[in-house]
Amino acid sequence: MRSEHDREIVRLAVPALGALAAEPLYLLIDTAIVGHLGTTQLAALALASTALTGAFTLFNFLQYGTTAQVARYHGAGREEDAGMLAAQSLWVACAVGALLLILALALASPVAHALGGSGRKVSLAAMYTRISALGLPFALIALTGSGYLRGVSRLVSPFVIVLVANLVNVVLEVLFVYGLHWGLAGSAWGTVIAQAGMGAAFIRELLRAPARDRRPQPDAIRSLLRMGGDIFVRTGSLYASFTLASAVLARIGAASLGAHQVAFQLWTFMALVLDAVAIAGQVIVGRALGAGRAADAWEASVRMIAWSVAIGVVIALGMLALTDVLPRVFTNDSHVLGRLHAIWPIYALMQPLNAVVFALDGILIGAGDTRYLKWAMAFSSLCVFVPIAVVSLVAHWGIVGVWCGLLGLILARLTTCGVRFMGRRWAVVGVPA
Repeated sequence: MRSEHDREIVRLAVPALGALAAEPLYLLIDTAIVGHLGTTQLAALALASTALTGAFTLFNFLQYGTTAQVARYHGAGREEDAGMLAAQSLWVACAVGALLLILALALASPVAHALGGSGRKVSLAAMYTRISALGLPFALIALTGSGYLRGVSRLVSPFVIVLVANLVNVVLEVLFVYGLHWGLAGSAWGTVIAQAGMGAAFIRELLRAPARDRRPQPDAIRSLLRMGGDIFVRTGSLYASFTLASAVLARIGAASLGAHQVAFQLWTFMALVLDAVAIAGQVIVGRALGAGRAADAWEASVRMIAWSVAIGVVIALGMLALTDVLPRVFTNDSHVLGRLHAIWPIYALMQPLNAVVFALDGILIGAGDTRYLKWAMAFSSLCVFVPIAVVSLVAHWGIVGVWCGLLGLILARLTTCGVRFMGRRWAVVGVPA
């Protein structure tokens, strides 16, 4: 049965999916190009990208927090206040980007060592990190700009900007690495230049926004940082859970760790598809609540959850149908394949559950209910996943035990977020104070 909200969900989710799918292409392009330089260079890239990707992921609150608050102002018709908030997000992005740049320049080598690097891999990883860190401020500015444009329901523009930046990145990396023979450094410089162009494009969009004042506003910045801190803890808890899973499986065996890596990368890719609906949820819910339409926010949310469940079921059925095919795309090692087959039903079962959890995340972030999300995620991670992961190591439950722990984490998040959603305490109308 069709709903009046379906067209709006699709209009927002499709370009959001395009932008989400384009973002990981930076790392994929780097990997494809650097992979032909040699094993040492590829290993160095793996060390550097782990640190850089972690930093980028943890600070995605610049995007989500901006989207949620701008959407409320946009829904209330207060475009100049939305533009003012976008300017405050830009100030925060610049400050955080400068701090991360300083830390990356100072800690590149120690971090590479801490991640298990040695010898020439450490020096190459440190070199790549220091060069790539020059692009971090621009990447964070892009998060802020994308968050603003999403908040005012302009999701095509971020997709176009990110897509063009990726195309520029490909051309520059091929030129620098193969044409000028700059090696690993050429790959890093190509990414930095592409990110700088992307950041400049988003700055242009931010400065074009109508704003009653673009000077730093302490109250608005504190509001952004409060919501940002909540999302930071939420994201960090999830990131830490998967990191602990890898650490546990590294002590169990190489085959289990390899199988986990394949499953995690597939999980991350599928999350992009499901996150597209969550982003639509942020925009629609924030806009409706800003306009004082709590009933519309509820009805649209119910419809988005239905969409997410349908998509999750399709993905799960596809995973089960490809049980004997898809894992072989990633490895031919019989031991790794055996471990993958052991957790495959759990992995497939997680997809519809993930779909609902991601939708609820988007709805509650759009409503500004991030404090609840922070504590719900921290509880799910510390009180559900961590104990199961530790017992899996001690009791020799292996990779099946660890992934049952991850399933438990998702179920705990589904329960906590579901209870909050059904209680409707999140549906508070109005704009940020």
